[in-house]
Amino acid sequence: MSLLQIAKEGPITILTLDRAESMNPLGAPGDGDEFVRVAGAINRDMECRVVILTGAGRAFSAGGDVKAMRDKTGTFGGTTPAISDGYRDNIHQMLRALYGLRVPVIAAVNGPAIGLGCDVACLADIRIASETAKFGVTFLKLGIIPGDGGTWILPRVIGMSRAAELFYTGDVIDAATAQDWGLVSRVVPADALMDEAPGVGGEDRGSPAARAAPHQEPAPPGPADQLRHRTGTCRQHAGYDAHHRRSRRRCRSADREAPGGVQGRIGRPARGLTGERP
Repeated sequence: MSLLQIAKEGPITILTLDRAESMNPLGAPGDGDEFVRVAGAINRDMECRVVILTGAGRAFSAGGDVKAMRDKTGTFGGTTPAISDGYRDNIHQMLRALYGLRVPVIAAVNGPAIGLGCDVACLADIRIASETAKFGVTFLKLGIIPGDGGTWILPRVIGMSRAAELFYTGDVIDAATAQDWGLVSRVVPADALMDEAPGVGGEDRGSPAARAAPHQEPAPPGPADQLRHRTGTCRQHAGYDAHHRRSRRRCRSADREAPGGVQGRIGRPARGLTGERP
């Protein structure tokens, strides 16, 4: 079943999470591929200046499919390695696609954004909420930890202490608290949410942003740039560690092959390797 409904209103692309009958759960098989396909089309659309992400019905997104987790079906079925691979190749792919959008993303949070749904909202550049919105990272209540970047992005949005409070308690906060904590920039009546969102992005007819050329590069690096840098740095460290381990193995192998071992190679006792106290 398709997840995203796409609407175009001039330079605005509206993406609606549309599984309203079950509060828009995320992570069904194929969701990652759909996000990649839609994000790629947006990035190639030189007329698009802003994306608005919202949910159908009464929720933004209730998060992962708890029923599938319980029954071990879909993304959560199979062996442990299969579940791990499916999570990385589906849910993580969805998040990376959203992070990789080249235009600003506004999350118009129309209702509960829980678990993975809250993490997805946090990936947006700007978040506005209706008065009925709620936010929570309730993984603790399921006996699991966030596996989709939430522990990295949420502290950067609301600070470490408040993020830890949500992680460690599983509490759900209302829209007013979310605004007070900086999780959303404004709270509006539910029936005004989708009218308000384009204005937050500067997409009214008279604004400079509406007249600017599309796909301009933003001046400051955003969370996506920081995440890509962090990932690249980790990969560099991983590559260094692998090289270091290989070098040590080669040295140990050479030591074993040399007459007299290490002592034979360097011509003096190897401290701590001869069995005697140095």
